Amino acid sequence: MSATDFLSILPLLIISASAVIAMLLVAIKRNHRVMHAFTVLAFILAFGALFLHPGQLPYVIAPLFVVDAFALFNTGLILVAGLSVLFLSYSYFEQREERKEEYYILLLLATVGGIVLVVSQHFISLFLGLETMSISLYGLIAYLRARERSDEAGIKYLLLAALSSAFLLFGMALVYAESGRMDFTGIGRYLATAGSVPVGVVAGFGLMLIGVGFKLGIVPFHMWTPDIYEGAPLPVAAYIATVSKGSMLVLLMRFYRDIDGYEYTILWWVIAIIAMASMFAGNWLALLQQNVKRLLAYSSIAHMGYILIAFLAGQAAGQEAVMFYLVAYVITSIGAFGVLALLSDKVRDAEDLEDFRGLFWRQPWLAAIFTGMMLSLAGIPLTAGFIGKFYIVAAGVDAGLWLLLVLLVINSVIGLFYYIRIVAMMFQPLDAPQRKPLPFFGIFALTGLMLLLLWLGIYPSSLIAVIRDMVLTMG
Repeated sequence: MSATDFLSILPLLIISASAVIAMLLVAIKRNHRVMHAFTVLAFILAFGALFLHPGQLPYVIAPLFVVDAFALFNTGLILVAGLSVLFLSYSYFEQREERKEEYYILLLLATVGGIVLVVSQHFISLFLGLETMSISLYGLIAYLRARERSDEAGIKYLLLAALSSAFLLFGMALVYAESGRMDFTGIGRYLATAGSVPVGVVAGFGLMLIGVGFKLGIVPFHMWTPDIYEGAPLPVAAYIATVSKGSMLVLLMRFYRDIDGYEYTILWWVIAIIAMASMFAGNWLALLQQNVKRLLAYSSIAHMGYILIAFLAGQAAGQEAVMFYLVAYVITSIGAFGVLALLSDKVRDAEDLEDFRGLFWRQPWLAAIFTGMMLSLAGIPLTAGFIGKFYIVAAGVDAGLWLLLVLLVINSVIGLFYYIRIVAMMFQPLDAPQRKPLPFFGIFALTGLMLLLLWLGIYPSSLIAVIRDMVLTMG
């Protein structure tokens, strides 16, 4: 590899090296504050390294990686999401008895996997990135060993993720057996010259879709989602909802574009049916929940269905809608889980609906932030979520996806009920509200996310301009 190659993937190298250094720091002396500060510094340095790219985009590091504006943007999104999770993690783990330092090593390694996914253009790098992230998540989900549900969630994720990886590997093997290629563009060229799609490739794509669908938590591969969200530590649940799902969605977009997936009607209809089922299943099951963690889990299934509508719209408008909605979803999901994390204590997480009764009278600023996050998830005007849904509808109208758009509107109305139910619970009066001090880093992160939420809801043109330039220059 040349010096230019190293500079092109410098954020990935910084996070990878930081994971090794973090292991040495733990071996030398355990100190939660030092580990937290070091990990925050690593994320900040990696984000700064994004602006040091030396060459013309797209830059290919054959055969595994491609670094283009699309990869850089999503790497930045992963790092910002990870940094936000870090700010929420310190106070959450500080009040718990478990050893805390290894959490940051696992978080760094999971981020390595996520970044590898967004720069991948080859089956080998895809699988290495996916497994690096998945194996780290096994430990993160089951990190609070004193909790029975945490161990259960970790074991469930281990078994189901291993099964989905087996499907993914078998699917890649079938595609390679037919095409003789493992790079995305090479597979696309093979399909373009093959005339009809061979049966082996169809079967391979089907098996790969199972593996990808599991990571995205879409129907019918969604059953793990509520149990894992409920059992995982709250910052980890936020990480899974954003970085894990987001990086896999970005990989799917690149693969689908490189193989020109929009040309295959059967593939389009399969994803469309999944999108419809995800919207209805996610929203209807969320209606039944009294546990806010599980409610957010089912809500995430519905939001993946919304994103798939923009994904199916294709062309530049659809890709822009996917990326804007993904940014809005990352902000709101981390913000929502962050409020739960700040309200939790060392005994239990604040996850029952009753825990939010009268929150406005106990913690008015926290209640205002949580209200903003819920309204954004519901798609209420002046929030980033509303603008995201507007762009999905615009892309769907442009592509003529009328059935999917009607179902989106119906499901948005359904979702509005359970989001507003939480907001109403927070404003119920209390006789003697008790306030507790809130950690500085947590409030700082949530305030920043709230400002971003409102800024993108009121003035989205700056982000749209960045996304539009990124889409036009995709390699």
